[in-house]
Amino acid sequence: MAGILKRKKSMNHSSDNLNQETDLDSNNLENESNWVDDGDDNFSISQPSSLPNLPSLATAKIKNSHTLAMVETAFLASTGSLIWLINYYFPLGPILKIFFPIPIALVYLRWGNRAAWMGALVSGLLLTVLMGPTRSIVFLMPYGLMGIQLGYCWRRGANWVFSTVTGALIGTFGFFFRFWLFSILLGEDLWQYVIIQVTELVEWLFIKLGILNQPTFSTIQLLAIGLIIINSLIYLLAVHLVALLVLDKLGNPIPRPPRWIKVILDYD
Repeated sequence: MAGILKRKKSMNHSSDNLNQETDLDSNNLENESNWVDDGDDNFSISQPSSLPNLPSLATAKIKNSHTLAMVETAFLASTGSLIWLINYYFPLGPILKIFFPIPIALVYLRWGNRAAWMGALVSGLLLTVLMGPTRSIVFLMPYGLMGIQLGYCWRRGANWVFSTVTGALIGTFGFFFRFWLFSILLGEDLWQYVIIQVTELVEWLFIKLGILNQPTFSTIQLLAIGLIIINSLIYLLAVHLVALLVLDKLGNPIPRPPRWIKVILDYD
């Protein structure tokens, strides 16, 4: 009996020691877990003070760029409309006419395709309010469309031959579009007046050259179309020269001219 009691006391003593050791281990684990949690708490406190500033700065820059694009597009669109308006009421010959497509082309160079289309539409709407829908349509076709075409070519570095020829095609189409529109509004065929003027010019040339033949009607029409295309080519070349001088000063240069133009203008 005495031996059994001794064994029970020793077992109770060992179990008490085990309980004390487990209590110490659990206290150590709690202290370690508290240290880790404290580190997490410190990290969670320091994180919001530094990181959220980054997206706010990015969104502010995006908003500022969108605002600047909208303001510049509206300003250049109104500039194109104002040049058209001044030239209509106070015509100064071909001086102001050269600047018709340049504001829309500058919008394309600075802000891209969508802004250029918006600028052309805003110019048309402004001219619709100021002068009526007919004049606004005549501005958009061809000069609004020509400004988008020139901006597209200049932004992608196209050579002058390509941009001039494509612009001349748009200008020729716009010329016939205006004649078709005004013929409908006036109820007369305005093309006949062009044929009469070209016929008189051809007859004068035949007399000066000593040619006794009478020009045919098809020859006169082809000559009239050729003169319109040549006029559009000369106009686009003048637009390129003015844009070369103006847009370089504004920090939006266009592709460099061909070598023969550099030689004529002594331009480096």
